[in-house]
Formats: sequence, structure tokens, C-alpha cells
Amino acid sequence: MDLSEYVSYDATGLAELVARREVTAAELAEAARRAIEAVNPVLNAVVESWPAEDAPATGSAPLHGVPFLIKDLAIAMAGKRTELGSRLAAGHVARADSSLMRRIRRAGLVTLGRTATPEFAYSTTTESVLYGPTRNPWDPSRTPGGSSGGSAAAVASGMVPMAHATDAAGSIRVPAASTGLFGLKPTRGRVTMGPDTDEVFNGLAVHGALSRSVRDSALLLDLVQGAEAGDPYSAIPPERRYTQEADRDPGRLRIAVLTTPWSGRPVDAPTTAATTRTARLAESLGHHVESAEVRLGVDWEDFVLANARIWSANLVTWIDDFAAAFDRPVDASTVEPEMLASYDYGRRVTADQFVRALAVRNSVARQLARFFTVHDVLLTPTLPELPVALGTYTQGLKETDGCSWLAHLFHRSPFTAAFNVAGTPAMSVPVESDPTTGMPIGMQFAAAYGREDILFRLAGQLERARPWAGRLPEVWAGSVRA
Repeated sequence: MDLSEYVSYDATGLAELVARREVTAAELAEAARRAIEAVNPVLNAVVESWPAEDAPATGSAPLHGVPFLIKDLAIAMAGKRTELGSRLAAGHVARADSSLMRRIRRAGLVTLGRTATPEFAYSTTTESVLYGPTRNPWDPSRTPGGSSGGSAAAVASGMVPMAHATDAAGSIRVPAASTGLFGLKPTRGRVTMGPDTDEVFNGLAVHGALSRSVRDSALLLDLVQGAEAGDPYSAIPPERRYTQEADRDPGRLRIAVLTTPWSGRPVDAPTTAATTRTARLAESLGHHVESAEVRLGVDWEDFVLANARIWSANLVTWIDDFAAAFDRPVDASTVEPEMLASYDYGRRVTADQFVRALAVRNSVARQLARFFTVHDVLLTPTLPELPVALGTYTQGLKETDGCSWLAHLFHRSPFTAAFNVAGTPAMSVPVESDPTTGMPIGMQFAAAYGREDILFRLAGQLERARPWAGRLPEVWAGSVRA
């Protein structure tokens, strides 16, 4: 298959070609391999490639033969390394497939490698010491976001049509916004974390995907959603397939608009203008759009503190377990400075502080649940600024401890984490771009717990009104064609 043809299809389109026997799974795998070889040396998105040894020649699965990549964290593929972007975990090999990996196989996807993540996914830029910085296909001097930055760069540049991602504070939506992709964070409990893990970061983290089209994300969620026995959370099953929802008219939605983050930090002019244009687009599609006051239920400082305690306490167990498994020290030779600071902070979190942090989680969930009884959807910018230059992410950080690092992370992405704490679905939609730089600008839409159906209906409508799926960064599309 010619690479220019390969990159012109989304995952659903490639699966249709395979089903019609116009192309084979092996030919798609070879096209993906050539695409990775063409652009990955510059982007550094794929940290390890694998041959398509287990790709069946024929099959009836909905995504049979479609090339896929998994993030280097939170998902296990038997016999393959999962290193969490950390020198401490370097060389770790999964003994068995995780539940999600089994569902990905059943979907027919052919997993060809793993993508870069910041160490322990604890950042919204992807610049690990272990593998180095990952670059944004739209401007290689900038970050592709994080923590699923490797998956975003791989999909945005055409290496694969869709890739696995996770999200504990924006790690699907931030890279989607940074690279011009669609990314939906599902409801807490929508996709199982099993079998070895019941929850990650006490329910803040979820599995999802990054894609160039709405229908691809809808189809994959159709195929992998659902709880397993023993899961601590279980979202109500959808009434219809999400692929059907993406084609349905959403009706007249009550959309609230929030342009100033709860932290109060300023939003740059291109992003503010893009949010205004998106609100007008929603109005032109028949929705009722209005500015609204949206409360978290707690002060921003308490919100940050609670997240810092939950995140860092969980990080302690990750670091201690890998240190014990590999007999490695926990110091600057194995762990990055920000993570060492967060580890030390986490070891000082007391039991009562941790329980109070979970109470903050409850307060935020209750407050946003009440908000969504009045409004169907909340519109915000996904990020307050364009993707920053690589190497500059920590600018403005005066000190590094577990709380100040988390506060800095939330300063960089102040709109996204609330929906992880509340457990509600939220998506970044690539309907906008900066007219000066050409960089994508993502718009975030959030809905009530379990209401991915509303978001997919709205996303499908926005995609039809302002198509983006065929858009690729010209420099990288040209490189692939060559």
C-alpha cells in the first residue's frame, strides 16, 4: 500500500479495506512500519517497534488488521516491555496481557509498538530522561503535550490512525489539543483497569484513545468498554453503540461556557478567540450557549493539595515496587528530580490527610454533578495556551516538592483535572487553530457522569460542520509521501 494512501484513511476506513480484501493486514502493518521509519527519527514518538507476528491473515473483528500502538504505561502486553518512561523500570517485561490488552486483540487491532510517556505519566509534556523529548508534528520545537504525547505525535503524523492513551488529569485531552486530534476521556469505570489493578490514582485515571476521527474513538470504546468482575467502579452500559451516537443529531443542548480556569491564571489571546468562535459555532448549530459560573466545591488550593496527596502517595508504591523488583536505588540515577521530590512528599502523606483528600474528590464530584443537572455540556479551552517549546515546561517553577510540582502541572493544564476528580467524561475536539502559527487549538467539552453519548453526538455534529479528520501536518505528510 502506498504511504500517501495509507495516511489518508482513519482506522475504520482501513478496516473496511481489509474486510473488502482490497488490502491485507500484513500490507497495513508494512505501511505502518514504513510510516514509523519515515517520521519517528525526528518525532521520537515510538520508543519500541514490534513485528506484526501475531497478526492473523483473515478475521471478522471490526478493526481487523488495523495498525495500533500502546502507551508505555498502565497496559500490559505479554512478553513486551512496559517501562513507564522511567530508568527505574527499564527492562520490565509484562508476564501476561491486561484485560484491556485482551480486548484490543479481540477488536482486531495489530499492536506494533509502544509510545513515549513522561516518567510515570506525571507531566503534561513528554520529555523523559529515559527516551528523550517527543516532538510535536505541527512544530517540532514544541511539546506534543502529555502524558500520552507519544501516542498523539504518532497519530497526528500518520504513523498509525489511532493509539492507546490514558488520562489522570488531562493526559488524553492535552496531547489531543496540542496535536489536532480527537480525544475523549471516558467516565470512571467505563473501561476496566484489571486484572492486576483495581484503580489507578484512586479512580482519577482512565484508559482511552487518540484518533483523527470521532468514529474511530467511538468504535474502539464500543469494543473495549465494560467492567469485569471485581472492578471497584462500573458505569451504566450505554443504550446504543457510541458509533451510532456519533451519527445522531444531539438536539438542542444547554451548553455553558467557562473561559477563565478555576486557578484564575490568564488564557492567551488566540485560545480565548478560539473559544469564542467555538461558542458561536455551537449556537449556529442550534444549541443554547451561555456563560456560566462553574464552581468546584472547594478552593483551588485545596483542590491542588488533595490531588498532590493522592498522586504522590500512589507514586510511592510504584517506585518502591520497581526498586524492589530490580534491586535498584531510588535516587537521581534512576528517578527524575520532580519524581524524587514527589516520592519524598508522598512518603510524608499521613492516613488522615489521604482520607481528607478523598473527601475533596467527593466534594468536587457532587458539585459538578449538580451543575450537570442544569447544563448538558460545559465548554472550555482544553489548554490555556499554545503548546510550549520543548525544554521550557518547568519555567516559572521556583521550587520542587510534591505539591509544587503538581501545582505547576495544573497551572499548565488548569481546565482538565476537575473531570478526572469528578469521574465525568470530557473530550478535546480539534475544531480550531491559531491563524498566526497554524498550531491546533483544542476545545474541551464535558458532560455528566456516564454521558459519553451526549459528547459523541456533539462531536459528530462538530466534525460534520467543520471537518478535520483528513488534516495532517504538511511537513510530515510530505515526508510520508516521499
